[in-house]
Amino acid sequence: MQERPRLISLEKVYKEYDGTAVLSDINLYIRKNEFVTLLGPSGCGKTTTLRIIGGFETPTSGRLLFDGQDITHLPPYRRRVNTVFQKYALFPHLNVFENIAFGLKVAKRPGDEIRARVEKMLELVNLREYGKRSVDSLSGGQQQRIAIARALINEPEVLLLDEPLAALDLKLRQEMQLELKRMQKSLGITFIYVTHDQEEALTMSDIIVVMKDGLIQQIGTPRDVYDEPKTAYVANFIGQSNIIRGNMVHDELVHFCGADFPCVDKGFGSDAPVDVLIRPEDLQIVGISEGKLTGIVRSVLFKGVHFEMMIESSGMLFKVHSTVMQPEGSSVGLDVIPFNIHIMKPTLNEEAVDREEPEAEDIDR
Repeated sequence: MQERPRLISLEKVYKEYDGTAVLSDINLYIRKNEFVTLLGPSGCGKTTTLRIIGGFETPTSGRLLFDGQDITHLPPYRRRVNTVFQKYALFPHLNVFENIAFGLKVAKRPGDEIRARVEKMLELVNLREYGKRSVDSLSGGQQQRIAIARALINEPEVLLLDEPLAALDLKLRQEMQLELKRMQKSLGITFIYVTHDQEEALTMSDIIVVMKDGLIQQIGTPRDVYDEPKTAYVANFIGQSNIIRGNMVHDELVHFCGADFPCVDKGFGSDAPVDVLIRPEDLQIVGISEGKLTGIVRSVLFKGVHFEMMIESSGMLFKVHSTVMQPEGSSVGLDVIPFNIHIMKPTLNEEAVDREEPEAEDIDR
């Protein structure tokens, strides 16, 4: 399949405030019709990156390209982007229809066109019968949909979303995640989404950009970032992890916790220190005589769909998820299949990375 063209490119973007760097040498491209999520904790630089794309901030150095044109110093109103903020910023004195129509009225579009486009937007956000309602009478989720409809009414090529679901409760937030992805697919435009919530990123994104301290740590599909994290930071931020210091005996064989484990990783050298990542759901509880490791169950929590157990083995506490509960204090064996062991370089020097081209089978382009 023909790959989508690049729409936005940030080239060596650096941003500082009062002499303190908040973005350092950011190189990132975003393709047309992608849903890209900037993911990281508070202060990592994700919102600053979004504001630079929107034109609300200017980089200290570097440049921003849109469809091949340098728009680094172009004001927000001249960019083909719109933004949805965490605070919806709806006009309380206008009803739902008037809020959505506001941008078209400013642009002096004909009345018939305004009505047709507003009705189309109301249908898109599943609020077709709400045009005459006061915005103050709507729930948080409904207000968010109106804010999105208002941003989309002018048909931007890119929609920027700055933690738009943060104020919603869990159930509504999960519903809106699916709604946003549905809207993005229906409209076929580029969404750039900022969040600190890993579930949001994994649920909605085509591409996730993991950030830390103004640097990009990893870029990839949700599956790439979850299954193949490049650093312990990424592994811990995306999902739960058991990370153990080990030693690569040679290709496809790693030693940790006093035992040798077959794996599928290569290229780390022989007798080389490594970090070993095993997700809690990938550790298998087996009989004591069958496990490469043996341990004692120190705690048990019921999580609804599984039990979360902390199992002490070889001086380590392993987090294990299983649908079968083992009693606290019992002795168990632990094992893991080679495919579920992931080897990483030691985390002494976690450097930023540029976006790598995924293999064709990894992502549909």
